[in-house]
Amino acid sequence: MKRSILFFVLLTLALLNSISAQRQKIYIGNIEGEIDLGIAPYVKRVVEEAEKNGANAIIFKINTFGGRVDAATQIKDAILNSKVRTIAFIDKRAISAGALIALSCEKIVMVPGASIGASTVVDQSGQKQSEKYQSYMRSEMRATAEKNNRRTDIAQGMVDETISVADLKDDSTKLITLTAEEALKYKMADTVLTNLEDVKKVFGYERAEELTISSNWAESFVRFLNNPIVSSLLIMVGLLGIFTEIKMGVWGLPGTIAVIALVLFFGSGYILQLASVIEIVIFIIGVILLLIEIFIIPGFGIVGVLGIILMITGLFLGLIGDFEITDRSLISIAIIQLAAVFVGTGIFIYLLSKILPKTNIWNRLILQDHVPGKSGYTSKPIFDHLIGVEGIALTDLRPAGSAIINEQRIDVVTEGDYISHNSVIIVKAVEGSKIVVGIKK
Repeated sequence: MKRSILFFVLLTLALLNSISAQRQKIYIGNIEGEIDLGIAPYVKRVVEEAEKNGANAIIFKINTFGGRVDAATQIKDAILNSKVRTIAFIDKRAISAGALIALSCEKIVMVPGASIGASTVVDQSGQKQSEKYQSYMRSEMRATAEKNNRRTDIAQGMVDETISVADLKDDSTKLITLTAEEALKYKMADTVLTNLEDVKKVFGYERAEELTISSNWAESFVRFLNNPIVSSLLIMVGLLGIFTEIKMGVWGLPGTIAVIALVLFFGSGYILQLASVIEIVIFIIGVILLLIEIFIIPGFGIVGVLGIILMITGLFLGLIGDFEITDRSLISIAIIQLAAVFVGTGIFIYLLSKILPKTNIWNRLILQDHVPGKSGYTSKPIFDHLIGVEGIALTDLRPAGSAIINEQRIDVVTEGDYISHNSVIIVKAVEGSKIVVGIKK
């Protein structure tokens, strides 16, 4: 009888253990390639879903040479704040920003031949950044290692080659980069395993339900929009649309396209924590000031200049993110990117104003030549006799408007310049029904 009861108890415990194991759930996240701001929302979503669904652990597969410091700190914060157990599985390497991300996990597993370290802050050409950025990275590595009970001296030595670690055999004048076996020896890693199945077995999740979370379309789209080429094109389209609307004087398709482009630019930046509400408000105020200068205040003065400065400031801050932790190379890249955008926009505006009116496509859209009077059909009087004649601008010409020429009110257009009302003008050319004027010098 006793044997039967004992057998029943053991069987029940085995069943309960089996049921408990089957209820276990682990999430797999991938942190691979360059660390950019597009990865941060993905990691945050992995953590949120794991917490929401009561996961037992999150295993982050890491294989990266590093990337942006601001992106790495966002990822590090998300992992440190996780209520679910986190395990870093370093498959090949966790270099630079990747080392910070790995250290933020509670447990670190490395495959044989993997490496971790070399976390000094460098620019795009590989040159070491100033002490300001190194100090910030040292503190991040030190605090993260301290949080997970790892050696802070080695963590700092991965950033600063001048930090000496007594029991490390390597030359103290070099940055610390550890192999898998070295990381295990100096307690910067917990174990060395060959594959993910071994990781699950060692930590007791061999029977757990495994959920691999991939980047969704929204995260991929935002990451695509953050590409420097794409973001530059969005800014250019936005500026061209604003310029076209100012010239037309009425809201139309160019303005709508401009709004969409700028919403995509600032919206993706807001999601990636590049742009905040402040940058967006600065840009909008700049646009409003520019419109006030053009349509309300005569001429072009301090209000317009201030508007342009605010627009440029908003765009610049929207490209670099947190100014305090953004390294100098990213600031330089943002400046070059904006300069290229403005040059490209200027070239495109020139092409539109000078070349497009002479193309066959443009000629199909507008009446370029007058219809001979002898045909019996005329669309407008011929104004060739006005070439060289002076007049007065009746309205502001932006570039179109009205003027008094030969005591007649006539619709005219400039060559793209702004001419204020009451200015003395002169007819420079007549192109079909279009009278082109300029300021008299």
